Amino acid sequence: MALDRAKREALIQQFADGPARLRAALAAVPPAALKWRPAPKEWSAHEVVVHCADSETNSFARIRFLVGETAPTIQGYDEAKWATTFRYHDLPLEPALAVGDAVRASTTALIRGLPESAWTRSGRHTESGPYSAENWLQIYADHLEGHARQIENNVVQWKAAQSR
Repeated sequence: MALDRAKREALIQQFADGPARLRAALAAVPPAALKWRPAPKEWSAHEVVVHCADSETNSFARIRFLVGETAPTIQGYDEAKWATTFRYHDLPLEPALAVGDAVRASTTALIRGLPESAWTRSGRHTESGPYSAENWLQIYADHLEGHARQIENNVVQWKAAQSR
């Protein structure tokens, strides 16, 4: 079902606000908790931030392929494997945050100026099948917000583990 203009605008604003929300969540992480994992296969706050940089660069390309190409194939990737392969804990946080800020700012400008017809553009995602510009917006509008909540939850769990 197509998004109405008001819902789309709200999602675009949520998308634009994502980097500030992620930075706010990260600012509340005690230094000792930054690389702490709630469970062996779960990510630390540090890993979440580096993942967000990788995800945002994929997001940046995806909307451009969806709008600029005819029936593009949108490539999925194994997020957990990237975290291991690229050793997220060894990568610096500030450049990852800067990447997220920059690609979000660039993409926000792009999507705010898209004509109505662009939102019906679609392609096929290698993992999830049919994938439209509106699908993209719904996913990425909440992406950084969701990871900010994950970081906040990590802090809650870290504090609980420290008090045991």
